[in-house]
Amino acid sequence: MFENLTERLSRTLKNVSGRGRLTDDNIKDTLREVRMALLEADVALPVVREFVKRVKERAVGTEVSKSLTPGQEFIKIVQAELEAVMGEGNEALDLSCQPPAVILMAGLQGAGKTTSVGKLGKLLKERDKKKVLVVSADVYRPAAIKQLETLAADVGVDFFPSTVEQKPLTIVKAALEHGKTKFYDVVIVDTAGRLHVDEEMMDEIKDVHKALNPVETLFVVDAMTGQDAANTAKAFNDALPLTGVILTKVDGDARGGAALSVRHITGKPIKFLGIGEKTDALEPFHPDRVASRILGMGDVLSLIEDLERNVDKKEAEKLAKKFKDKKGFDLEDFRSQLQQMKNMGGMMGMLDKLPGMSQLPGDMKDKVDDKIFVQMEAIINSMTKGERARPELIKGSRKKRIAAGSGTQVQDVNRLLKQFTQMQKMMKKMQKGGMKNMMRQMKGMMPGGGMFPGR
Repeated sequence: MFENLTERLSRTLKNVSGRGRLTDDNIKDTLREVRMALLEADVALPVVREFVKRVKERAVGTEVSKSLTPGQEFIKIVQAELEAVMGEGNEALDLSCQPPAVILMAGLQGAGKTTSVGKLGKLLKERDKKKVLVVSADVYRPAAIKQLETLAADVGVDFFPSTVEQKPLTIVKAALEHGKTKFYDVVIVDTAGRLHVDEEMMDEIKDVHKALNPVETLFVVDAMTGQDAANTAKAFNDALPLTGVILTKVDGDARGGAALSVRHITGKPIKFLGIGEKTDALEPFHPDRVASRILGMGDVLSLIEDLERNVDKKEAEKLAKKFKDKKGFDLEDFRSQLQQMKNMGGMMGMLDKLPGMSQLPGDMKDKVDDKIFVQMEAIINSMTKGERARPELIKGSRKKRIAAGSGTQVQDVNRLLKQFTQMQKMMKKMQKGGMKNMMRQMKGMMPGGGMFPGR
């Protein structure tokens, strides 16, 4: 996410370090580079102009505080202005109304609207403990209704049936009535998308909006369209009273132009980021955390939240008890750790949130391939219970059988066993309470240190 912008800004901001005072002259080149970095990231020109102007006003003549270098002072200013451009803080959904609270989803075709309905339904059900009903008023794309029905079943929320023969207004009125009589907390309405903004589409969604009077009208837009995302959001906002934006496909957006342009152009907050295809890949948007990630400082708060949400408490307690009882770390435990890592968005998803990871060389990042974890899990699944408990049993013929069962090669099995042995050694250090020893072990297990093999 935002790799290109992060790399360019990190390189640029190094240029102001070592100055005793920030002056017009010594930051002129840096500001020019910042301006170019933002334009290359496809940030809208009015946003770039305003951003650079504000940074310059705050930076020129600023006395460097005793504890900070001028470079750090300048970065602090850039970070504060990035936050201001994207919004001062996370703006949560306002569901404080007589239930059911209606959320209307709008957007162009292909932006990920239907998927976002499913993800949002899951988030509201699991995090906010809401009783959720979803309905599709997209009668122009027959697959849309079926897609939402399947998604609803996957995430465990209720689906209100509709057909392509019905009128959108008839569907939404019936869904709202059902929501009231069955005491739902939230009704999420998926609407039809078009390939571009047209009058017919706007008239239809205005009528649906009027009939529902939703508490939240969210515009779903593809982050990879850059500043066009902000312009399309503005066109919708001119026709509908939008309350916020969901930026989708952010994990594929190396530039960041949409995230930095939407708020300024529409005046509406980004409320969520879609960061993958999984049904739980929807994050509340925190401008301060995103600004930190753009500047290569990571996002430790989101990482902690991911850990709290995805780590299996029972499994963690079981492993902790094993440690306490001085029992060994076996391949069952190793598989459990791999599964927990997968639940957190894989290794790259975690590394992306750690400070300084943007400084990792590209070839080192390439070595962290999440597919390898799927392969490792398949290899462990092909072992017997006895082999998982006592890996030393796995010799020649057993290795061949495990490789055949997991669709891998014997060398892949050997590599997994070697990595498991490294992990086992690290766990023994932890049992002895040697945190320094454990950290030293972990350094050896980072990309390039042997734990994560290349492709």
